[in-house]
Amino acid sequence: MQVVVIGGGIIGIASAYYLGRSGAEVTLLEKGNLGNGSTDRANGGIRAQFSSPVSARLSMESMEVWETFEEEFDTDIAYRRPGYMFLAREEETAERFEENVRKQNEVGVDSEMLDPDEAAELCPELYAENFVAASYSPADGFADPHLALQGFSTAADAAGVDIRTKTEAVDVRKDATGRVTGVETAEETLDADYMVNAAGPWAAKVAKLAGVDLPISPKRRQLMVADPDTPVDSSVPFTIDQDRGVHFRPERNGAVVCGGHFDEADPDMSPDGFPKQVSLDWSAQVIEGLSDVAGNFGPETAVKEGWAGLYSMTPDHHPIIEETIPGFVVAAGFSGHGFMQSPAAGQLVSEIIVDGSPSLVDISSLTSDRFERGTRLEEGTVID
Repeated sequence: MQVVVIGGGIIGIASAYYLGRSGAEVTLLEKGNLGNGSTDRANGGIRAQFSSPVSARLSMESMEVWETFEEEFDTDIAYRRPGYMFLAREEETAERFEENVRKQNEVGVDSEMLDPDEAAELCPELYAENFVAASYSPADGFADPHLALQGFSTAADAAGVDIRTKTEAVDVRKDATGRVTGVETAEETLDADYMVNAAGPWAAKVAKLAGVDLPISPKRRQLMVADPDTPVDSSVPFTIDQDRGVHFRPERNGAVVCGGHFDEADPDMSPDGFPKQVSLDWSAQVIEGLSDVAGNFGPETAVKEGWAGLYSMTPDHHPIIEETIPGFVVAAGFSGHGFMQSPAAGQLVSEIIVDGSPSLVDISSLTSDRFERGTRLEEGTVID
């Protein structure tokens, strides 16, 4: 079985690895270098605290892989698990957290509600008086996306995957019945029984090559590394002020990775050309917001570096994972959750192609026709 995977980010390389391991003959096409789209610009968060059961299950299955990644792939991905903590300033937000925790517990996520004093035990500089409640899961954490990509890439190579960088797919061939039969590059046509669209921010463009419309939009998001006034200990959870939209997590040597999204306007961006530097106004907004979250942040907080990347957004913040037309498999639109859910996504792509149907997680709700049917999913813990 010949498969062409388009996209050399973490979803594409994980899909290629699991396909190759299952015996498929796989060629991966990446128009640039591996990971230079969204993967190398990701925050690295790994959490199962989702209000959507299917998102929670995708993360839980992925966490099974992340937990043993160093042993299985011989790659240390700097996986740390201080937990995720969502903070609520408003009673209405706290009520949503209560419902989220109930749903999470039903599918096996070990999350719980905390009062402000309990939250401050986890984040000692927290201004507990500014919050009414928090939700927390100790199993959540973060890892290095670039190292994870390297681990999957090395394993994919060992599994026989033909990885071709600086090679762009320019067209998709189909037979008279509409089934995919090949992928064209500038140099040649590759025969394919299946192709996988794992192109992240380029996914909608790649889909058009096959005559498919996908509701996936590239949206710009910013992150920065900062040195707080008071260093943040590595044991502090990934902390999100849900009502103000700012967040931070510990980085090395007391620094933090932090961010937020404040603009109501959220235009689509061209993945081939968007501002990759953070704005000074945005940096100031983040620090100002965090200074009302915890005493670590204040006038001496210094920005060390910053960058912007793209979320591949669907209208309901859930991915599309399906065989859209015969031979055309989509794994895209993860809306900022692609890195954390990539192991499950890769396994599901392999199951769709090699086994004929997915079984790891019930993804029947993740088909693209849900938007036409008006059955969008809901997710109340999006982090911008």
